[in-house]
Amino acid sequence: MKNKHIVSVFDSEENLVNAIKAVKENQINIEEIYTPYPVHEAIHGVGKKSRFTWVAFFFGLIGAIVVLAFLYYTSVIDWPLNFGGKPSSAFPSFIIITIVTTILIITLGSLFTFSVRAKIYPGKEAVMPDERATDDKFVMMFHYEDDSEQLRNLLHENGAEEINEKEL
Repeated sequence: MKNKHIVSVFDSEENLVNAIKAVKENQINIEEIYTPYPVHEAIHGVGKKSRFTWVAFFFGLIGAIVVLAFLYYTSVIDWPLNFGGKPSSAFPSFIIITIVTTILIITLGSLFTFSVRAKIYPGKEAVMPDERATDDKFVMMFHYEDDSEQLRNLLHENGAEEINEKEL
């Protein structure tokens, strides 16, 4: 199902930041912002906090616990070997493989979580509100409303180069 959107295109970062401030002052909700490079004011302007760092932390914590439990089980409980009287539960020997495997678990878990959350899968057709957003333009997108004339005027006053209605 396609939704109607208002897509505004800006030619400079300054105009985009000014428009974000003006839109936020009028309490209009921004759906998404596309920029050719990271603009920190745009990230704060959307107002969505990411919980991705917490997800990665929990993947790391659970991964480290699972790897340490596996190493302990295999070398101490299931198949203990006596190497010249050394203890079989020597945790310093587990550190390197635990760190490396934990990084692998964080990476793969984060990739999977991001792909599911962003609804990205192989063969999916890319949806871009404006093709120039990846080149040199800054794009701000809103849900379409019937009384959007105030929003259009506000965007034009703050440097919008184009304002289009699209179904995405």
